[in-house]
Amino acid sequence: MTDCNVQNRTIFCHDNLDVLRGINSECIDLIYLDPPFNKNKKFTAPIGSSAEGAEFSDIFREEDVKSEWLVTIKEDHPELYTYLGGIKGVGKPYNFAYLAYMAIRLIECERILKQTGSIYLHCDPTMSHYLKTTMDCVFGEKNFRSEVIWKRTSGHSDSKTMGSVHDVILVYAVSELHSYRLQHVPYSAAHIARRYKHSDEDGRKFADDNLTAKGLQGGGYQYEYKGVVSLWRVPLEKMKTLDNENRLYFTKHGGIRIKRYLDEMKGVPVSDLWADIAPVNSQAKEATKYPTQKPLALMERIIKASSSEGDMVLDPFCGCATTCVSADLLNRQWIGIDISIKAYELVQQRLAREVADPGHILQFRNRINLKTSPPKRTDMDVDYREQKFVYIISHPGYPGEYKVGIARNVQSRLVAYQTADPERAYKIEYKLETPYFRELEKHIHDKFPNKHEWVTAELAEIKKTMKEYKLE
Repeated sequence: MTDCNVQNRTIFCHDNLDVLRGINSECIDLIYLDPPFNKNKKFTAPIGSSAEGAEFSDIFREEDVKSEWLVTIKEDHPELYTYLGGIKGVGKPYNFAYLAYMAIRLIECERILKQTGSIYLHCDPTMSHYLKTTMDCVFGEKNFRSEVIWKRTSGHSDSKTMGSVHDVILVYAVSELHSYRLQHVPYSAAHIARRYKHSDEDGRKFADDNLTAKGLQGGGYQYEYKGVVSLWRVPLEKMKTLDNENRLYFTKHGGIRIKRYLDEMKGVPVSDLWADIAPVNSQAKEATKYPTQKPLALMERIIKASSSEGDMVLDPFCGCATTCVSADLLNRQWIGIDISIKAYELVQQRLAREVADPGHILQFRNRINLKTSPPKRTDMDVDYREQKFVYIISHPGYPGEYKVGIARNVQSRLVAYQTADPERAYKIEYKLETPYFRELEKHIHDKFPNKHEWVTAELAEIKKTMKEYKLE
């Protein structure tokens, strides 16, 4: 874990991939991202709104996929590379482009999160099923935590199908060390009316609960209290204390029960179905008319659940800055990234309106840092070069031929090969970690006859060439 090399309250107006690549490894506590949903259209804020001028494209084409993205994915996440290749033949033709765009960014998100960190990816059923598999490949299936269903609206106008009223939020941890704090929602009016039927003289509502230990394993305490003999759950001294604190309820039929005061109850533990958070009302104080704006209450629940005060929260698609505003309200540090300068303008306006005291409307103007270029990492030397393995893999079905390639994790690459082989006969013959992995791989392929990266040569000769290679 390293210190974060980005100052609190910073907005980057730049491609988020470049910014993510410039952030130190393992320094972020929580990432929330609400990326484009692959709707194949453009979104624009209405004229006259505070978000006027904000727009983003939700259109992805295969020609926009950079070859270096695929090279990195192939080297570092072979299973993900195989999955993306299979997507080309599934669904709409631009699904592959969208997932490649997302995958290369999710890889960086995984790198910069602390081992205690979490990521919440907001999407909808358009791509949620594809994105979940993508995140399984990047974060590990074992680190999947929840698929939250957020009921974002109640109405729909399509009479030919069921109403599309929900979004999906995919929640992943980085490791078993992830932080999570259980959240609660208030009881419904119906539950309160049904359960909290009693009131004290001062009007405090309470429910009565059992104090006897009959039928419970482990026994109880047998004694008489105020004429009632029973097997109690608490000892006599505790019973007297409860009585002195006005926490005993004496029934009309001579029973004794304990009071559970409504104002002391946390509520119902949050499940993965969120139907209690309404979308942003057009007349609400927080409304900006930004396309796809999410409510502060939604972000508050996420930030409280997976971070503590002082933690660093990052939103790579911060749009109208809801994450930034909510993080500030909850005393978290934050970083926002958006391709549009409008995000910087909106975060200033919203912090002044929704966070700052009205009498100090300009206090945030000098506290928001605008950056138009990516940060520079400080967790490695200036001349540092990333190292990866150049490997040699063999298979008895291809005598005299060897697969020479690049991988961050050679064992993972071997597993990817074994998955497609019923005999699981692939074998690692040799691996060499080097900062010049691409140069070395090219040198081997240039020196020896090869076809589809399978080199024809003696194994000893390939190993010797790798060991003796010097960058020219």
